[in-house]
Amino acid sequence: QVQLQESGPGLVQPSQTLSLTCIVSGGSITAKGYYWTWIRQSPGKGLEYMGALGYSGRIDWNPSLQSRTSFSRDTSKNQFTLQLTSVTPDDTAVYYCVRGTASEFEYWGQGTQVTVSS
Repeated sequence: QVQLQESGPGLVQPSQTLSLTCIVSGGSITAKGYYWTWIRQSPGKGLEYMGALGYSGRIDWNPSLQSRTSFSRDTSKNQFTLQLTSVTPDDTAVYYCVRGTASEFEYWGQGTQVTVSS
């Protein structure tokens, strides 16, 4: 059973950089066919795809967030990371890490609440 667990700060100040890590167990982040994805949901809004790291390390961006996002991974720890720069209160959301395939988002972390506030 694949499990994903997000970790990161619950509170970030405006203009700072948000960094979130997803620890994966039960499956390798280098296994072929999977995309290690970040999705968020802001209050009162739908789910927003932020981007993904493919199993080869190739990155798929959300164009609207590309200028502020970066993705990385540590294969030795089987984890991957999202960084979001210059955060504003509009970035307040529950952030999820997800394992996806070409056709679906299979496994989700429980989500972590991030609030941007001074």
